[in-house]
Amino acid sequence: MRLASLALIGLVTLFAAGAQAQTPPTRIRGTVERLDGQSLTVKTQEGMTTVALAPNYSVGAVVKAAMSDIKKGSFIGVGARRAEGGLTAVQVFIFPEALRGTGEGHRPWAVLPESTMTNATVAETVSRVDGGSVTLTYPGGEQTIAITPEANIIMAAPAQAADLVAGTQVALTASRQADGSLSSSRVTIARAGAQLPL
Repeated sequence: MRLASLALIGLVTLFAAGAQAQTPPTRIRGTVERLDGQSLTVKTQEGMTTVALAPNYSVGAVVKAAMSDIKKGSFIGVGARRAEGGLTAVQVFIFPEALRGTGEGHRPWAVLPESTMTNATVAETVSRVDGGSVTLTYPGGEQTIAITPEANIIMAAPAQAADLVAGTQVALTASRQADGSLSSSRVTIARAGAQLPL
């Protein structure tokens, strides 16, 4: 149970609140090349990256979800771009109930330029053939965000170290050590049909 909770908390860091640490973590996305003990090698667009995994590292997964999975009262995190008509979702993460309230609020999102992250409760959903929109409420405000069919809608699912096989899509945040090496305590994998979070 504790490892599952750690994996979920690790996944939430990918939908983070936008607060920046003194040394920003390194974000890694790609496919597993190999797992050798505590050493994970990931093939990224830039080449091979090797990350030392902490002794008690956790693994979580994301699965594909749909607009119909976003219900009134759900707690979700929406990364969105500013557009002429307002905010348009790039990705939507449906939080498990156990993590309701995590990072609640609306703030800039460092992952993309001119973007925001809103972690909040769904007050209203509007579905249309071409997508829909959600109205999100949080202490001190609300946002209405358009969700098009292109948005990456995902939710958490369990996973384990045995799932880190060659070819598996993964995302993780790693800390740069004094010797220049990378270290991480959490890995998120994408199940079939799901896109990795940004």
